[in-house]
Amino acid sequence: MSTAPGNRPDGYGVYARRLTLGGRVQGVGFRPFIYRLAARYGLTGWVRNSTGQVTVVVEGAAAALADFKRDLIHSAPPLARPEVISETDCAPAGYSAFRILASAEGVQPDIHIPPDQFVCEDCLAELRDPGQRRYAYPFINCTQCGPRYTIITALPYDRPNTTLRDFVLCPDCRREYENPLDRRFHAQPLACPACGPSLRFKDKSTEIQGDQDALAAAVRVLLRGQVLAVRGVGGYHLMCDAASDAAVIRLRTRKQRPRKPLAVMFPLRGSDGLGAVACAVRLNVTARDRLADPMRPIVLAPRRADNGLSDQLAPGLNDLGVLLPYSPLHCLLLAACDRALVATSGNLSGEPVITDPVHAEHQLFRVADAFLHHNRPIQRPADDPVYRSTGCGTRPIRLGRGNAPLEHRLPIPVPRPALAVGGHMKCTLALAWEDRVVVSPHIGDLDSPRAERVFRQVADDLQRLYGIQAQALVCDAHPRYASSQWAKHDGRPVTPVFHHHAHASALAGEHPEIERWLIFTWDGVGYGADGTLWGGEVFLGASGRWQRVASFRPFRPPGGDAAGREPWRSAAGLCWASGRAWTAPVASPELVRSAWERGLQSPETSAAGRLFDAAASLILDLHRTSFEGQGPMQLEAMAGVPDDPIRLPMDTDAEGVLRVDWGPLLGPLCDASRAPEQRSGLFHDTLVAAAAEVTRRLAETHRFDAVGLTGGVFQNSVLCERLTGALVGQGFPVCQHRIVPCNDGGLSFGQVVEWAAVEEGNKMRQQRRGHGG
Repeated sequence: MSTAPGNRPDGYGVYARRLTLGGRVQGVGFRPFIYRLAARYGLTGWVRNSTGQVTVVVEGAAAALADFKRDLIHSAPPLARPEVISETDCAPAGYSAFRILASAEGVQPDIHIPPDQFVCEDCLAELRDPGQRRYAYPFINCTQCGPRYTIITALPYDRPNTTLRDFVLCPDCRREYENPLDRRFHAQPLACPACGPSLRFKDKSTEIQGDQDALAAAVRVLLRGQVLAVRGVGGYHLMCDAASDAAVIRLRTRKQRPRKPLAVMFPLRGSDGLGAVACAVRLNVTARDRLADPMRPIVLAPRRADNGLSDQLAPGLNDLGVLLPYSPLHCLLLAACDRALVATSGNLSGEPVITDPVHAEHQLFRVADAFLHHNRPIQRPADDPVYRSTGCGTRPIRLGRGNAPLEHRLPIPVPRPALAVGGHMKCTLALAWEDRVVVSPHIGDLDSPRAERVFRQVADDLQRLYGIQAQALVCDAHPRYASSQWAKHDGRPVTPVFHHHAHASALAGEHPEIERWLIFTWDGVGYGADGTLWGGEVFLGASGRWQRVASFRPFRPPGGDAAGREPWRSAAGLCWASGRAWTAPVASPELVRSAWERGLQSPETSAAGRLFDAAASLILDLHRTSFEGQGPMQLEAMAGVPDDPIRLPMDTDAEGVLRVDWGPLLGPLCDASRAPEQRSGLFHDTLVAAAAEVTRRLAETHRFDAVGLTGGVFQNSVLCERLTGALVGQGFPVCQHRIVPCNDGGLSFGQVVEWAAVEEGNKMRQQRRGHGG
């Protein structure tokens, strides 16, 4: 720190500085850290929360002030992300000590809400130590761990503004809470067995209060092979023995989830905690790092053949979703059972995870044999985040507890605060103001009244907690999406954004260094600019000025939206359009064919996702599925070694769009003399070759700096890795998602980026017109 004349020492060489810090400084132990830092360097003054910011005034010797400022950033607590917003000289006031002042209110907010955090190593050590008063206490926490987003009711982040406001601290906890040198100083979820939340076990005949007895009863349920509903940090899990076929089948049958993969939670073993996980799945370095990350996500990783777990966990798939216990309760439960446990969302299919005990018992009583409740209220749901391990690193599949609310800087600031409402499936919301955007945790599919209620709650909560009232709404262009309908009935100005423009801009928003793109946006379906259903598009340009330059030959699956869960419809649409015989697997196939021929309820689509559905039907005889993406996922799992691809014809249509014709694929896909593995590999490799050829052709006439891959189809690691290899081998840089999901969970972020770019373009055009340009 400089001691130039700009600083103002008193007559004894004491200097004073005032600093304002933003970033993630709430709920992460930042003020007690500053207190300890000031004590280390013999400084006086004060620190105070100011609705999202922290203000510090320090007095002392110049050298001590310089050391203090350096360590303020470089030695901050692990969960903090401080940024110096302003720094000014001030006159020394002669403070006799350093104090932590009460939080200030009524100032302009600069708020950063931390996600929920996993149990830290210090608390884990206490949890295991019989000599500690919080030994085996399921709700142990400190300033470096514990719930945040799911318990905050208002800001500033103080205990009265959390769901623990009614838990009065006992004298021992009060002393820790008020001692600036204690790691639990102002830990807002602070609790112990004497004054904090507790467990309650309930089954059809018994109710047991008390942490130890309730936990023991829950363990007995799991060891008997039964299903247990467990209230965690952001909602309920349904849990059972992951090694027992009978237990897993029982859970699947009751939840009516016959094939969808189930996540598995493993006990902590080994120096890094990953010993048990590594026996079940193959972990590369990035997967290990992601599993051990403070967010503690589910990571999809390749299963080992001899993993000792039930084959019913992910039937027909190669990957298994694995995670470590992240709350003290999960740690205790896994340690007591000493085995891997299924840990799947406690909800009805597609809905947000259930948070309330009464609601859980009402909705899940046919699924769970027993319930392990607790009485710490959950303000809003947060499901587990999901990442996929690939040869290109780990990529986000779902945002949730531990990594959301997700904050990011926008490449172009928004002209006014806006709320983007995402799509209809895998819905998230994004609140944007200035150059900041905050993406909510995964809400789910907006197909039920409860999902729509949670959607509205999250929309209200984001604006209230961040102190930002959206002046504009951004939605998907599809008129029938529940999110779009909510936006249009809200009363604020609404801007619709085309589905695939949002996908492209979501990727562009993660990579602002790329000026001009060629982006493949492949997914199921989305409303296109020409009123048809797109999903196999290639765009050139940048956010706000996308040009559609390539697509697949369109076709018409009979039945419209029903094609999403009935792959035979896509197969029928391809075969009938090519003059191939195909008998629909329904009671009256001739009626379906007749309706298709007359163009009834068979909208045109160019979606790559529907091509995958058709391939699954033709190769696997998989005509109906129990969850979205089942057919493509099973195709990916069986894809054989790279094969000589079929060259697909390409021609430019009347609108200048290069059309890729899938027709030559049908013969090999229908050829039952070929093994399914061979046909699946050929299908993948043919699409890879087609995409690579599209890129080469367009590079001859257009300039672009990188190729992007986005949309739900690119969750397929076989397709993604083979296409990335082909493009990089030809000299094209390739970018994928690393922050938001490539599926519809990233749409809200992309909507904000696209809207900001369009608004910026409109502003520049108006300025040019104003200057006569």
